[in-house]
Amino acid sequence: MKEIVLATRNDNKIREIKNLLKDINIKFLSLRDFPSFPPVPETATSYTENAQLKASAVSKFTGKLALADDSGLEVDFLQGRPGVLSARYAGEGASDEENNRKLLGELREVPMALRGAAFRCVLALVAPSNKKETVEGECRGVIALEPRGEGGFGYDPLFYLPKFNKTFAELSPEEKNQVSHRAQAAAKLRKIITEYL
Repeated sequence: MKEIVLATRNDNKIREIKNLLKDINIKFLSLRDFPSFPPVPETATSYTENAQLKASAVSKFTGKLALADDSGLEVDFLQGRPGVLSARYAGEGASDEENNRKLLGELREVPMALRGAAFRCVLALVAPSNKKETVEGECRGVIALEPRGEGGFGYDPLFYLPKFNKTFAELSPEEKNQVSHRAQAAAKLRKIITEYL
């Protein structure tokens, strides 16, 4: 069976990606299977470059097909911030709660009508031959006034979808996997992986 290495140690991302691509006959590994793999500095200014950077480094290190995800939250009122800095918005090593608190602080007094936002995801697939493929997905919503829900991770408790009257953290995994930015990117990637195999 073919193997793909997911270029992450983030259990939430690993679970979501495996779930989204579960119908493909492939074995998923992750960086948890390669403890000696060194951290890749995410120095690029775009999701695409960061995802390709990670996937290339992992493919080179493991000699296998590698899949990297770089995603972020872009808030209209903040001119697209936090963007590529989403995971470390409140500083290097910041927790999800700290990032959420910083975001809510910056949007204090901002009315719901101006709190539009998009979750964006880029998935990069890199083969040992250095052949690269990238796909992108986007989901639009609104930043809630306070965190809601117990599920998800990152900014999910703040990302409100009017259509569902729920935040990402209140959706079931099945609901989230129908509409999320990662789900949209994965749907495009499925075709590419199938052709590759």
